[in-house]
Parts: sequence; C-alpha cells; structure tokens
Amino acid sequence: MSTISENEFMLHGQSALAKSINTINSNNTKTSSEARKVAEDFEAVFIGQMLQPLFQNLGAEKPFGGGSSEKMWRSMQVDEYGKAITKSGGIGIADAVFKEILKMQEVN
Repeated sequence: MSTISENEFMLHGQSALAKSINTINSNNTKTSSEARKVAEDFEAVFIGQMLQPLFQNLGAEKPFGGGSSEKMWRSMQVDEYGKAITKSGGIGIADAVFKEILKMQEVN
C-alpha cells in the first residue's frame, strides 16, 4: 500500500463526509439517530485511514505468508479497528460531524 499525502487524505475525508451528508439529504432522513449513524461511520473511516500507516510495513506472520491476500486482510482488519474505536467512544469527530449534519439540515 502506498502512503497518501495530507491533501489526498483531506480530500478523501471531505469526500466521505459529503457522501454521507448527501445520503441523508437525498433520503430526506431527518431523524437524529440516522444522522448519528452517518457521523459515526465517518469517524470510523477517518480513524481507519489514520491507522493504515501504522500497519503498512508489518511483515506477514505465519500462517498467512503475505501476498495480495495479506494486504487485503490487513486493510479490512484496520477498518474494523476504526469501527471498534468509534464504537467505544471514538476521538470526538463523530460529535462534531453530527452537529454539522444537524446544522445543514436546518438550512435546507
């Protein structure tokens, strides 16, 4: 896996947030529980992206042995770490995103 630049990372995060907000707006979802879910999903993706560099240079341990399967498995593992961290309280991004989603819905 290649490392991404800070600009690419920010664009990825902005794109994920925009997609999440468009999902809410296009479905006319107005419940706070749906907005909260989108905010938590965004935080999980963000945390997963932040964790990727920590795992990218780890060697393959037995019985796995490396290769493309190892890379794919490692990527999924890191995504699950992001979800688990978010589920256990996260780092506060979901709260900020949730507030912004609610603000954007009030404008519409």
